[in-house]
Amino acid sequence: MSVQNFVAYNPTRLHFGENVVDTLGSVVKQYGKKVLLVYGKGSVKKYGYYDKVVNQLQQAGLEIFEYSGIKPNPIIEDVRLATALGKEKNVDVIVALGGGSVVDSSKIIGLGIAGDVDPWEFMTWSAKPEKTIPLVAVLTLAATGTEMNGAAVVQNHETGHKSGFVHPLNFPKDSFLDPAFTVSVPADYTAYGIVDLIAHSLEAFYGAGEPSVVDRITTDIIKDAMEWGPKLMNDLSNVELRANIMLDATLALNGLTNYGKVSGDWGVHGLGHELSLLYDLAHGATLSMAYPAWLRLHKDRIPNRIQKMGQLLFNTNDVDDAINQLEAFFEKIQSPVRISKGGKETNKSEVLNQWNRNQVSGMNHKLSNTDHEKLVELMY
Repeated sequence: MSVQNFVAYNPTRLHFGENVVDTLGSVVKQYGKKVLLVYGKGSVKKYGYYDKVVNQLQQAGLEIFEYSGIKPNPIIEDVRLATALGKEKNVDVIVALGGGSVVDSSKIIGLGIAGDVDPWEFMTWSAKPEKTIPLVAVLTLAATGTEMNGAAVVQNHETGHKSGFVHPLNFPKDSFLDPAFTVSVPADYTAYGIVDLIAHSLEAFYGAGEPSVVDRITTDIIKDAMEWGPKLMNDLSNVELRANIMLDATLALNGLTNYGKVSGDWGVHGLGHELSLLYDLAHGATLSMAYPAWLRLHKDRIPNRIQKMGQLLFNTNDVDDAINQLEAFFEKIQSPVRISKGGKETNKSEVLNQWNRNQVSGMNHKLSNTDHEKLVELMY
């Protein structure tokens, strides 16, 4: 059956549009008086987002404790330190100010504060969370969709893993999306965000189940990003264009594209995560490297599905043409399509060994070690 049984659930309240942060203080106050404010490095202060958030929290009479320095590829050490701070100060609520790395980290920090185990145990499913503390997200990057889903990704260099953890407790209570908070994102990370939302949509498209209406919704999200993305790359301060991409990113991974499906595939994300772990490559950059290669690997295995993607996205019935056009789009917005062009010194054997060691695969389309060998050649 093309439409699979599914359960839809999304408890996050989304506040979208310019100046929505003006109500942040009153919303956060509903969840308690002590706030752990989590953010990255200097950009949120440089561009004034930090001041706007702090002013809102102060005006609401809230006590603020801060943890800063979350990295673009978030690490478990920061999660542990922030968890310890939150426990020490007995915080009631977390406010995550930043992009996907900050929000993802904050999801696991919330579980860590409410629980009694090392947060990494959640990432490896060694421990099952029973409670969390409320999370309010203020987004500064349109990319991951974490603002409206229950997923979090964190890496652990000690164990050599970058793991994802999906759980209903991870959903933010509220998320504030002001597109003006993303105008400071530089060109490269703007492009990576566009690639990420397209990859999320494709992971859903290649999951198990082929509901016709959801296929069209999914590919229309991609087409919308392909329409506005290049324009945004030429006009980075345009708030309206930022808003279009921001909404695309949220819709790509808030559950909508998985209606009528068992799951997404996520094999391409698995390949990309290992590259980020090894070389600290930007997540979106690894996806533009991996997706064309993954499609070329599968073009004789699932030609009808790739052909449908081509029909819906590019009005072509030619599988190779569809793959080439997707790759050309990534190149058009200046996201790398080969590992060798990623700006970091890499090693082909090291990449292959990493994929094999962690048995990188998909949920719907499985990948073997032989597939890894083919993929590494296609990606270099």
